[in-house]
Amino acid sequence: MDAPTEEFHAFFDHHYSDLSRFAYLLLGDAEGADDLAADALVAVWRRWDRACADGEPVAYARGVVAAMARTRARSQQREHRRVALFWSHRPDRINDPDVPAVLDVRQALARLPLRKRACVVLRHAFDLSEKETARALGVSVGTVKSQTSRGIAELERMLAPSRPGPEAAYQNAYRTVRVLRAGPAERSSW
Repeated sequence: MDAPTEEFHAFFDHHYSDLSRFAYLLLGDAEGADDLAADALVAVWRRWDRACADGEPVAYARGVVAAMARTRARSQQREHRRVALFWSHRPDRINDPDVPAVLDVRQALARLPLRKRACVVLRHAFDLSEKETARALGVSVGTVKSQTSRGIAELERMLAPSRPGPEAAYQNAYRTVRVLRAGPAERSSW
């Protein structure tokens, strides 16, 4: 085996599970996350020299995962629209309201726009700095700051208890941030 191949295999062994978890938190689908992480690593392998050029192949790989997740999410949205359009023309359409109870963090994360979700996940679940997050997503540090702040605020609103009050809001914010900043053992169950 040549040096770049060995280097990539070591990279794969060390980072696959984190990239898969990142994909899961972006997509909310375990099988899809594993596939996306594998596809992203194939893409990284094809451009291994480029990934290593700035000395941050992990940031490059995270950027590939985020881009592929964005593409997949857009594709799924288009498919949902097509299905909804098809079913909207059926005479036996059910008009019951869809009122999901968004109580846990994974469901709340799934409701955030992808860029906010990626910023929140990389900053809080992966403990990346603002600069590392910006590099991985290909955005400015200012964008990371604003998207992370707004994402956390949206999560807090989504997870707020039904009876508002400063104490309840504090407890909810604490719970949200605590889950996002969970240690590796707790996060591995995501």
